[in-house]
Amino acid sequence: MSNNKNNRKSKKKNDYKKWVIVIVLWTLVISTLISLLANVVLQAVNLFLALIILVFIIFIGIIFDLIGVAVTAASETPFHSMASRKVKGAKEAVKLVRNADKVSNFCNDVIGDICGVISGAIGALILVKVVLWTQLTGENVNIIIGSIIGAIIASLTVGGKAIGKSIAISKSNKIVFAVAKVINLMKRDR
Repeated sequence: MSNNKNNRKSKKKNDYKKWVIVIVLWTLVISTLISLLANVVLQAVNLFLALIILVFIIFIGIIFDLIGVAVTAASETPFHSMASRKVKGAKEAVKLVRNADKVSNFCNDVIGDICGVISGAIGALILVKVVLWTQLTGENVNIIIGSIIGAIIASLTVGGKAIGKSIAISKSNKIVFAVAKVINLMKRDR
């Protein structure tokens, strides 16, 4: 009996180590692709469009944070009932809740942190565009404009995530089921 318990603990540790390696590699690939795409696109767009892209990236971070919190707060029980009635998306919802630690890590840490880093990079590109557009010069002007842009990005991100967390906790099962239905639709399209 003791050997069985030790084997399960060892397998769990190995599974966790594999998960960490996989998530690090996924983060590297996703962040590289998104950063490259954002930098290439932003070089070619005007200031207004750059601001829209920035808000969109912040919004994606907020949505994924909301999903990550909802998955950790959701209850598995109603989804079992739905799965027994063959409701589309219910099986996926059960899997999401059962893997809440991994889903939350992916949504909150991987996607959320990538969006945070990219929004900072976009902020720097916007700073360059603002300085070029206004033709203001001087180190103090750049510091002030850069600080304002950084403060706006941080406040939108933190405020949005605060609102999202409140919604995620109060409507966790609905959010998880909505995500599960999207996953189910994506599976069927393959």
